Amino acid sequence: MTTQLATASFMLNTGEIVDMSSTVTDNAEGELKVSTLYSVAAVSIGQYAEGKSIAQIISPVTAATGQMTYAYINRRGAILCVLPVAQAGQAWTPQVPLAGVTLQAGDTIQCFSVATANAGRYCAYSVVTNNGVHAIFAGQAASGNVDLTHILSGANIGGALTGMRIACHFFISDEGALISSGNGLYVLNDRGLPVGACMASNPTQVQAIPNKMGLASIGLNFVARIICSA
Repeated sequence: MTTQLATASFMLNTGEIVDMSSTVTDNAEGELKVSTLYSVAAVSIGQYAEGKSIAQIISPVTAATGQMTYAYINRRGAILCVLPVAQAGQAWTPQVPLAGVTLQAGDTIQCFSVATANAGRYCAYSVVTNNGVHAIFAGQAASGNVDLTHILSGANIGGALTGMRIACHFFISDEGALISSGNGLYVLNDRGLPVGACMASNPTQVQAIPNKMGLASIGLNFVARIICSA
C-alpha cells in the first residue's frame, strides 16, 4: 500500500492555529493528527483542543501528491462534521466549518486519500441536512450506474437520511468528461427520477466549496447516483 502526507490547518475560537500533519495510507481511512512541529506529540484533535472549537478552516484537509476524497470529524464512531478537502497547491480559500463543534477528548479527524488522480475511481458526496446531520456517501465510479453508500453504515442515501432535506453539499470526483449524470451526481427518487443534483469538483484542479444548489428532500429508497460512459 502507498502512503502520502495529509495536512490541514485550523484556527480555534481561542485564536490558536493548529497545524495538522500525518502520513496516511492510501485507499483506506486514516487519522490526521496534530503535527509535532508545534506540539510535543502527534495527538488527536480532540485531545489537543478539548473544550475548544474550530472557528476557521485556514487550509482544508489536503493530499500532498494524490487526491483527498473525503474528511470529517469523528465522535464515537459517528460523523460529527464533514470537512473540505483539497490537493496541495490547489486550495484557494479558507472556509467556515459547516457545524459549530466543541471538541471533546476522543474526537478525531478521519480522511480518505488515493495515491494518484483517478486511482480506484473513488468519489464521495458530503452533505449536511436541515436538522444538522452530517453524512458522506462514497463509492467507486464505473461504466454505467453506481449508487453511493454511507461510509459508515453502508446504507444508500434514502436509508440513511429519510425525511431529511439536504441543506448544503459537495461532490468529489475526477471522472471528468466520463460523467454523464449532469457533470456530477443525481439524487434519484423511488421512481428513478432526478430530484436533486450536485456538480463534481476535482480536487486536483480546484478546491471544492459547499453549495446550496440542487438540494433534495430525501425519501425512502432514494439513491445518490453517478453515471459514467466508460
